[in-house]
Amino acid sequence: MDKIQDIRLYQAISKNSRPIADATHTISEIKFYVVEIITKSGIIGQGYLLSFHYSPGAIEGALCDIRRFVLEHDYSIHETLRLKHDYEMECEYFGNLGLHRWAVAAINVAMWDGIGKSFNAPIWKLLGSNGKKIPVYGSGGWLSYSDHELLEEVCNYKKRGFKAVKVKVGSPDPERDVDRLFKVREALGPGVNIMMDANQGMNVANAVRLSNKVAEIGIQWFEEPLPNTDFAGYETLRNRTSVSLAMGEREYDTAALKELVRRNALDLWQPDLLRIGGVEAWRDSAALAQAYHVPCLPHYYKDYDVPLLATVSLPFGAESFDWVDDIIDNQMRFEEGYAILREGPGWGFNFLEKYLVPIKF
Repeated sequence: MDKIQDIRLYQAISKNSRPIADATHTISEIKFYVVEIITKSGIIGQGYLLSFHYSPGAIEGALCDIRRFVLEHDYSIHETLRLKHDYEMECEYFGNLGLHRWAVAAINVAMWDGIGKSFNAPIWKLLGSNGKKIPVYGSGGWLSYSDHELLEEVCNYKKRGFKAVKVKVGSPDPERDVDRLFKVREALGPGVNIMMDANQGMNVANAVRLSNKVAEIGIQWFEEPLPNTDFAGYETLRNRTSVSLAMGEREYDTAALKELVRRNALDLWQPDLLRIGGVEAWRDSAALAQAYHVPCLPHYYKDYDVPLLATVSLPFGAESFDWVDDIIDNQMRFEEGYAILREGPGWGFNFLEKYLVPIKF
């Protein structure tokens, strides 16, 4: 069995980094933490988490803590479930939801990359492929954009072959949201789906009003219109509008999924691979959603989500940002709005060394 010998931690900043804002956040920097696991046989597995500018001391502390724990114990590269169980037992006193789960997931993703490399096979083949093409939508539409920047971005996605784009809503002036969405529809024409995302920044009344005002331009789905704990609000919104509802990126487990399904208040499940705890937890949540006929539409991590969606029963699509593309060695390719699965081992890409800044511990 190939034992884990060392773990290296890095920061990396997107070449596209610039200040952006949605309804609830002002983001000053697009930054990542990269975990690199080295085995005794020389296999190197990588995983990363999106951190933006938030809580660098806490995130680095969590990653350093789990690094020390793993290296003090005796884990093989394939023992993903054993490691997660042991570390969550270790961290139970202070709680496993939150940063501890992010740290576990970053290690988990890197271990899976190493597993794929040990078999010289892509993860989507190791887990069993569903043989389906995975749609990908262009994400962005930040509230901090001017109208020109917004239309330039969505039109660029269309030129690249994307068949769907997502636009941020939740402006202080609700009419601005309506105006922006109508301008996007006019610029794109009828052949591209439009979605909207409020990042939990609206109340029920405003979400209902916006949904009804833009119904005529054909909104495919509405992401996180309300705070993620407002289950009654999601139920009301689904009963008072015709728009499909998507939620899940803020969740560290499946409790919200179960409650929303019970209330018939969810159409699309959006697990975040890092928040929910890694590959096994992501796939478990997708299987639970599938049992209730809710398709999986995960949050952010296209380079991981596309191969994972190729292994589940009800894949809906993946979200695409270009943030890591210029700092990795093998960008994901798209054709006519669908992702092309990478054939390389593991996740099929590595971060370019020149963009990795080591973390001191």
